[in-house]
Amino acid sequence: MKRRKTRSPHFAVCVKNTGYPASLELHKIYRVIPDNDAAGEGDVRVIDESGEDYLYPAGWFVEVELPQPVRRSLMHAA
Repeated sequence: MKRRKTRSPHFAVCVKNTGYPASLELHKIYRVIPDNDAAGEGDVRVIDESGEDYLYPAGWFVEVELPQPVRRSLMHAA
């Protein structure tokens, strides 16, 4: 996932979940937690279905820009 220089929070859509169908739902929006070390290794840190943040391959996600009301709603649900 190519990191854009944007304000936090970031969100991304899961496009692949090989081996982790219980942890990641395809086509679902996930909150991305900034982690420069993970990004340097080709990973991204997201809050998955467990409610905790874990590392996954960055290529499994596509970052999306969401309208402010949607971002607020997702942050409130987290």
